[in-house]
Amino acid sequence: MTQYLQHGRIRLALHCLQPAQSPGSHALLLLHGLGESARAHPRSLYGAWPGAVHALDFTGHGASSIPAGGGYSCEVLMGDVDIALAHLGAATVCGRGLGAYIALLIAGARPPKVRGAVLLDGPGLAGSCATASPYIPQVHAAAAVTPDPFAMAELATDARPPEYAAHYAMLAQEFSAQANPITICTRERPPWLQAVRVLLACDAAHPVKACMSYAVLPTAAAVP
Repeated sequence: MTQYLQHGRIRLALHCLQPAQSPGSHALLLLHGLGESARAHPRSLYGAWPGAVHALDFTGHGASSIPAGGGYSCEVLMGDVDIALAHLGAATVCGRGLGAYIALLIAGARPPKVRGAVLLDGPGLAGSCATASPYIPQVHAAAAVTPDPFAMAELATDARPPEYAAHYAMLAQEFSAQANPITICTRERPPWLQAVRVLLACDAAHPVKACMSYAVLPTAAAVP
């Protein structure tokens, strides 16, 4: 089942991949990589999750709509996730590639709403750490279909300074109700992710095990 949520002029597609198997369990929200859609998430990752499992198509991806003329940034996509969490309530967030970076941002920006963030390998994980002279690509959009060519060009070169990412990790660590608000499960370690790893002193874990570690949380960690 797919629901559509409004984010400004953008219609976001939120797919329910699996209904709740255990009443009262919180949701798992899956975030895809650059150029992907909700179809990118293997069932083996979320099949054992006790609550409902949802997957969001970012702006310009999958069944979500395309903004005229681009203008993509990771912060805009973080707003997409914020809209989804406002609809779902508190949830564990699991992102691959680009979605992993967005999961980090939303964990720091909305710690009461994020019951753990799992970061996985996938397309668009690295981004760009160049901050002095950002690259502005030239795009020739042939058709209004997803993934939007503007999204592919602009988000692939999105600047991700390590100190910026570390700041969001610090916010998650300080204000989250979880003892370990972020779990890293990647082999690729771009500078922004390495900065987060050093700050949190966390090591890689198996993706399914990492997700399931957030499935049942202490009552004290519950968020209305």
